[in-house]
Amino acid sequence: MTIRWFFSKSIRHLSEMCRQMQRVLNEQRDLLTPEAVSAISASRDEARAAIQRGAKTSELHEQMKQLEETARKWFKPYADPGIRENVKEFLVAIVVILSFTTFFLQLTKIPTGSMQPTLYGITQQNLKNDPDFKMPGFFRSMCLYWFYGISYKHLVAPTNGQIDAIYPPQTVFPFIKRQVVIFSGRKLTVWFPPDEGIQQYGDVEIGQPFSKDQDILKLKVVAGDHLLVDRFTYNFCHPKRGEIIVFKTKGILGIPHQDQLYIKRMVALPGEEVRIGDDQHLIINGQRLDAATRHFESVYTFNGLPKDFPYVGHVNGKTGFQKYGRLNLSPVFPDETTTLKLSPGHYLAMGDNTLNSADSRTWGELPQENIIGKCWFVYWPFTDRFGWGYR
Repeated sequence: MTIRWFFSKSIRHLSEMCRQMQRVLNEQRDLLTPEAVSAISASRDEARAAIQRGAKTSELHEQMKQLEETARKWFKPYADPGIRENVKEFLVAIVVILSFTTFFLQLTKIPTGSMQPTLYGITQQNLKNDPDFKMPGFFRSMCLYWFYGISYKHLVAPTNGQIDAIYPPQTVFPFIKRQVVIFSGRKLTVWFPPDEGIQQYGDVEIGQPFSKDQDILKLKVVAGDHLLVDRFTYNFCHPKRGEIIVFKTKGILGIPHQDQLYIKRMVALPGEEVRIGDDQHLIINGQRLDAATRHFESVYTFNGLPKDFPYVGHVNGKTGFQKYGRLNLSPVFPDETTTLKLSPGHYLAMGDNTLNSADSRTWGELPQENIIGKCWFVYWPFTDRFGWGYR
């Protein structure tokens, strides 16, 4: 029977008709008369019996006709059946996607630069001071964006005038944002602006004057890394030191941005004693981490590099102020003598870009229940970090 099902299109077709008839019967059972239910069930059972006894193709086709006649005679017609089926298929697809992202892999993106140089957030470059730069054409812009996440924002003053107002970015359609600039009473639109708005990166402000054909905005934006987060593994094992994790901020005291997702590197486990040395290395249970420690190769390679190298291991409060002029950079670890012993079920998570990361040095321990999963795959843009390149 199983072999015939694979090689016979008629058997597959008739089997599917029986399945669909059973589905509609279940949906309409409370609307049909006992006579209708009996007739439909008998016709379906007869077709199934023909399949089981290995009936010839001609008999199978006859059973198909009988099923169609029975369905037309006894089933109640649906209003707008095409719309009904499309809505049903759409809802099924939504349920499948939500189930998959709930239990297996979740899509997320890196919004900031706290994990550089391992993973990159959104970066911008103001091009107004580069008059020789020519904005790429439409097709080249599309290729640069879809492959490398690079986009350009360009506004030119239509007349002599000034900026009257800059409105916050708005979502006008799912995944489509715009930001409106009012210039001398005229509305200018920037599509897909940075999340924080063009005024933070584009050197534009209200009241700023411009001459006709002068660049109001000339900005290059590089999208942050987009990730697949493994939500499955941590159901069976605990996080390990060095893994890049994604966690919820809700309920963690000291984090101003609640109900967001943060991404950091797991650096310390429950029960461990942690210090941050003045040499910008973590000390776990008396053992100093360095570039030879697995997963920390790129974190501690700053030794011997120029003083202006932006990625400098892990910095405590004393070193942050004395060496980098950063006040209150690490309230939890003010100096290298401060030791924190982690509570059961709590971890420490820190960004690789220590001078530009709000992490456990500021808000302390991370509860295990806040952890969603670990970084698994960079699926866009197509840089050297694509796939597992970030490792």
